[in-house]
Amino acid sequence: MLFAALVLVFVAAQAFTNALEFIGERFGVSEGVTGSIFAAVGTALPETIVPIVAILGGGAAQHVNEAVGMGAILGAPFMLATLSLGIMGMFAAGKRGWSDNLRPETSGLQRDIITFLCAFSMVTLAAFLPKTWSHAHILIAIILVIMYFFYVLTTIKASASLVDQGHATEADKPLYFSRILPEKLWAAIIQLLVGLALLVWGARLFVDGAEQLSQVLGVSVLLVSLLIVPVATELPEKVNSVIWIRRGRDTLAFGNITGAMVFQGTMIPAIGMLLMPWRFEEMFAGLAVALAFTGIIWLGLLLYRGRLSPMGLCGNAFLYLLFVVAVIFTA
Repeated sequence: MLFAALVLVFVAAQAFTNALEFIGERFGVSEGVTGSIFAAVGTALPETIVPIVAILGGGAAQHVNEAVGMGAILGAPFMLATLSLGIMGMFAAGKRGWSDNLRPETSGLQRDIITFLCAFSMVTLAAFLPKTWSHAHILIAIILVIMYFFYVLTTIKASASLVDQGHATEADKPLYFSRILPEKLWAAIIQLLVGLALLVWGARLFVDGAEQLSQVLGVSVLLVSLLIVPVATELPEKVNSVIWIRRGRDTLAFGNITGAMVFQGTMIPAIGMLLMPWRFEEMFAGLAVALAFTGIIWLGLLLYRGRLSPMGLCGNAFLYLLFVVAVIFTA
């Protein structure tokens, strides 16, 4: 089941990225818009659905549903900031060498990093407020939604100048569906929706297999939702970014991950705060948050120092390994 899910996600990601490139080229938008908004939000749907379904009625006791929801919400940015960036770096090294200087468009990447750090700081602060401060949680949730709205507006506003600077979205290959349909925008939208549906199906299949495996391993509900569920539901971002980084489309590859982090650090925690108690009651939840911060700060330092290389991104993968080691020795 896990192997079939991987194959399905890879095929779906090929169709999804191809359609996105075609649509982005037709609309004349920058790679930042295509990667950080279109691709990031589209491929974030699987991991968005999992915590919401778990919180609203996962079929188990309420505290179990909330544990799964909390783990999935926190696990997504943790996985993106550590394992996803590390995997992308490893595949970039296989194609371009360990010391190759990766060249994403810097202003968009800086905007993603700063927005995530600000939003996730508020998410973390909310977890330590007294339980009776429910109005504060509502206020923070509203602020997070507004932050994402302005982030989208700013990214779109910067698109025109970036296109003029040579960062326009360009399709590497003809639309795949053009073999059976006219090469029109509506055909690209159909291919995009088909690819997205297959991504969701593949991620769901992976989650089912991973959950069964977790029962055999005998690990806790929170650990499953922190480790296994995000690994499964983040597959679309990983595969899309791997495809783009190997093609030398660095802006799309990074934006696909960091744009998803902004979405996962604003909109999804806002929903969680409104639907369940927002507390980090287990050590692993706090550790995942700390490592997510560390991973994105490390990425910012690499960018600032001009050393954004596959070797540098291995530091992000190392943070994920630290979490796994902590789980092994303390769980």
